[in-house]
Amino acid sequence: MKTFFLLITLSFSSILWAQDNLDSLLNTIETKPGKEIVKGAFKGTRVINLHSLEKVAPGALQFIIQHRFGALNGGAYQLFGLDQATIRFGLEYGLNKHIMIGVGRSSFQKTFDGFIKASILRQQKGEKSIPVSVLYFGSTALNSMKWEDTSRTDFFANRLAYTHQVIIGSKINERISFEIVPGVVHKNLVRSKMDKNDQFFVGAGARVKLSRRTSINGEYIYRIPPANKQGTDFARNYNALSIGFDIETGGHVFQFHFTNALPMIEKGFITETAESWSDGGIHLGFNISRDFVLKRK
Repeated sequence: MKTFFLLITLSFSSILWAQDNLDSLLNTIETKPGKEIVKGAFKGTRVINLHSLEKVAPGALQFIIQHRFGALNGGAYQLFGLDQATIRFGLEYGLNKHIMIGVGRSSFQKTFDGFIKASILRQQKGEKSIPVSVLYFGSTALNSMKWEDTSRTDFFANRLAYTHQVIIGSKINERISFEIVPGVVHKNLVRSKMDKNDQFFVGAGARVKLSRRTSINGEYIYRIPPANKQGTDFARNYNALSIGFDIETGGHVFQFHFTNALPMIEKGFITETAESWSDGGIHLGFNISRDFVLKRK
């Protein structure tokens, strides 16, 4: 027994000695630099309304609540918009490190929506530096309100709208991130023959980091004018401008903002923003997201 315990003790000593020497050896070897994916360009999956460069982690399910109060120009009678509310609930899941999917339901036009967001190119540092990230975003929105236009047949396809966009952006440094978002919204049904089924646009979003857990965000969406603007849906609406403040607390991200866009889905805030900052059509709003890990790596 004494011999046995002596052998065990010597074996453990040899293992520990070998491990210490191996660690020392590895620390002295100059490792060849490889690629390093740049992360954390934005706090959440949204800048404010626009999707950001970020995706939900693989195997994680994100529950997101988006809320907009009424416009400030509602005055004291509407408590400057606090008496009114528009809301969207969403579930978003990371299929893998390249693709996330999501579904949602908005009180605006009682809309159901689904989307896919996929990485095409990821920003990275190292030997093969890539300065930008590029993602594709595609969504479908279904208006489920009661059909009131009796002059038109209520075809299912008439209720659908589609958005396709490319998100191109970069984390310029530890404090500043920026993205450009060109795209198109297609509506199967428009108000009149003068309206365009396709609305092209270019959005821009930016983030300035204030501290480890806080940042200021801003975004603007420019709708590219059609050939004839008079009397069209284009002329009835405005470009969306939003300014916000993000706070991260553990698994939650709180985003508070002011925006003239009441809808929280792409076909809405891009093409149906009916108020402007100049006339007080500004909405206080927030996004709250919480991640749940369903599948461990």
